Amino acid sequence: MTTIVRTGPIRYATAARFAPPVAVSGQAPSSGEISPQPPSRLDRVMGPPHDRPPQGEDCLNLTISTPGLDAGRRPVLVWLHGGGFSSGGGLLDWYDGGALAAEGDLVVVGVNYRLGALGYLYLDGVSPGNLGLADQLEALRWVRANIAAYGGDPDNVTVAGQSAGGISIRLLMDLPEARGLFRRAILQSAPLGLATRPRGQADKLGQVFADALGTDPRTAGITEILAAQRETALTNLRLSGDPMAPAFVPVDTTDRMSFVDNVRGLDVLYGWNADDMTAFPGAAGTDEVYAGPLADFADRLRGAGAGVWSYRLDWRPEGSEFGATHCVELPLLLGTRQAWRESPMLGEVPWAEVDAFGTALRAVWATFARSGTLDPAPVAGRPITFAGLR
Repeated sequence: MTTIVRTGPIRYATAARFAPPVAVSGQAPSSGEISPQPPSRLDRVMGPPHDRPPQGEDCLNLTISTPGLDAGRRPVLVWLHGGGFSSGGGLLDWYDGGALAAEGDLVVVGVNYRLGALGYLYLDGVSPGNLGLADQLEALRWVRANIAAYGGDPDNVTVAGQSAGGISIRLLMDLPEARGLFRRAILQSAPLGLATRPRGQADKLGQVFADALGTDPRTAGITEILAAQRETALTNLRLSGDPMAPAFVPVDTTDRMSFVDNVRGLDVLYGWNADDMTAFPGAAGTDEVYAGPLADFADRLRGAGAGVWSYRLDWRPEGSEFGATHCVELPLLLGTRQAWRESPMLGEVPWAEVDAFGTALRAVWATFARSGTLDPAPVAGRPITFAGLR
């Protein structure tokens, strides 16, 4: 296998609390922190991460996996992690892009962004909201300006994301500032019905957070911030009745003109897992949360001139109670045996079997990132189906 150079963490921006990110050029020193966060609500499905990066607000950094620090101008895949806008980190070993980079001759970039109240609080006079989205935008700008030094082609960037990361990509498509920063997109199990909250509702929930905190959010300690986030999440559950809906999500950014201009000519691959919702007991069904909203979004994309393909993953690992659940495609694409050991959603499947399917699926993703075309041949006979809507 090709030897991979893993570089990072590299700082792409700095940010004061509740302030927009400020760009940093080149390879600046980084703390290696991920955004402060509570334990993931999907620990029972994925298992908790085995690596424990430090947590802190100096978290705007990224990591790069590349086959060579040369002038190779390889396709670039920028990964936006999931976690309900409240947990996760692009630096986690789950998202190691080494195998994808080596097998596909790609440059894979994993991005950290601000989470929870620090990234998505919307409260008049305190936070404008959508700061995590602004972080992602700044990371894409950094990639455009710097990735050539890491063997990547800044004119051939695919942005890929799962769950909240997929929602983020959907919202980046509305931002005029994102135009030209990527030419392809992959949305994995993005629950688009939870994408945004109207500003009025977001402000009310922001006030719930402020009341729970009981002190100035701009100076409160991280422990107090996380405790207030928990209280806000409980209130949000009581108000919404939806156990899946995060307390802190982006506020509505809808810009129909920018959307049409941004996605015209874009290549988009989207999909979901057949049993996504087994990860969220008590919530609605997979068709309602994933398949339906994604199909409606695909119609909008096609109407605006994008090329669109879809997939559905039906892989149900033997010995897993969760079936083809939320996040089960992640070990097929990213991470290592060590990162995914003892993951409940993988059941009793030997890693060799996971990796064999993963090698085939990574080939499909790499082809899409390279050329915007979908070639399902490597996964023929595997439990995944594709459809071309172009």
